[in-house]
Amino acid sequence: MLLIQKYAAIDIGSNAVRLLIMNVIEEAGKPVLFKKNSLVRVPIRLGSDVFISQKISEENTQRITDTMLAFKLLMKSHKVVKYKACATSAMREAINGKEVAKLVYKNSKIRIDIIEGEEEAAIIAATDLHTYIDNDKTYLYVDVGGGSTEFTVIHEGKSVASRSFQIGTVRLLNDMVKKDAWLELELWIKSQANLYDKIEVIGSGGNINKIFKVSGKAMGKPLTYFYLTSYYNILQSYSYDERITILDLNQDRADVIIPAMRIYLSSMKWSGAKHIYVPKIGLADGIIKSIYYDTVSSNTQ
Repeated sequence: MLLIQKYAAIDIGSNAVRLLIMNVIEEAGKPVLFKKNSLVRVPIRLGSDVFISQKISEENTQRITDTMLAFKLLMKSHKVVKYKACATSAMREAINGKEVAKLVYKNSKIRIDIIEGEEEAAIIAATDLHTYIDNDKTYLYVDVGGGSTEFTVIHEGKSVASRSFQIGTVRLLNDMVKKDAWLELELWIKSQANLYDKIEVIGSGGNINKIFKVSGKAMGKPLTYFYLTSYYNILQSYSYDERITILDLNQDRADVIIPAMRIYLSSMKWSGAKHIYVPKIGLADGIIKSIYYDTVSSNTQ
């Protein structure tokens, strides 16, 4: 007999807000299955406020409040039994981040947990990465966000090191990442890579997912450093408007995709990786796995 319940994760990032609803399928004697049911993405760029003025604007406060109420109603319609809402870099750094979270709770009863970068990396590591990796290999997992990028080294199927760096797509667009930050990242990646004979990169985030889709590669097959470099050069040869009209990118993707590729390419170069795997998982997936396995607190509908 099957038991199917719906869990949800809300990821409040620096470039967008997402609601992931997943079917959790239990059957006696078999491993639990996690199957995506619905994904809603709203392009509220909190990072553009926070990284420049240190606070979330009135307009985006209203948008995030309205979006959370809509998500609450969607979860109710889907009969979600458990959920968790996590906010990352932008809300973490906003001087009115906690105030906005209280307003959201007042209007929708959704409780937002503002998490640190290290916790974000740990939740991401809770995803089903083992189904995508070879335990005989070493990987550098790179999750690129708008405000920060989380890095996890996976050796023999286990997370052995992780760091969060304040290098993200929205920060880079606003020219807010200093040379010292890049140098610190380079030294960290090289120091980790030097511990192993060979390392591959696993990429997550909306931008690398889009690039993988454009490539036409079969799921499970990696992208090469050469392909990523070529596509990076192609993107740079088009204007922002042309990336929307000719390359068919969404307007909130057409600008951040270039700095995202810079982070992925730098990670591959400094680690010596020739391939990047794109399993299409991220923070929201990790939140749901963590809820199910009760490694984080959750809320009921």
